[in-house]
Amino acid sequence: MSELNQEEAQFVLQRIYVKDMSFESPKAPDSFLQQFKPKINLELNSSHRSIDEENFEVTLSVTVTANNEADEVIYLVEVQQAGVFMISGMEDEGRTQTLGSYCPSVLFPYAREAIDNLVSKGSFPPLMLAPVNFDAVYAQAKAQAEAQSNSIQ
Repeated sequence: MSELNQEEAQFVLQRIYVKDMSFESPKAPDSFLQQFKPKINLELNSSHRSIDEENFEVTLSVTVTANNEADEVIYLVEVQQAGVFMISGMEDEGRTQTLGSYCPSVLFPYAREAIDNLVSKGSFPPLMLAPVNFDAVYAQAKAQAEAQSNSIQ
């Protein structure tokens, strides 16, 4: 009887959209005259918020900075790729992991494409970002949060 009352877990991607994006090339056009050997720095951040009981907005923020050999910024790209996800029938821990790991992994290819497009339109060579293991990123962030909470006590 209890099996009939258990709600089955559901996950539905409702919408994917760009929330914010920017491209800056502070040294252009001078940077086009230099040999292009950039040092690429990638920063990732994800956040989520509840829209209602079953719908959540997840935002993946990606910042790419390319510096030249003199450590000057050649270009800076910032993209906030977001999505609305319907999640129901999951325990809190499973929902938190889905929002912190799986949802960002769904959004990343879209953010990567937007970044590559902006870099190309800025007249720079294409930038192909490697895939990211968001399960490992989530596990590391969770371990750091637990370590911080233990050190506070």
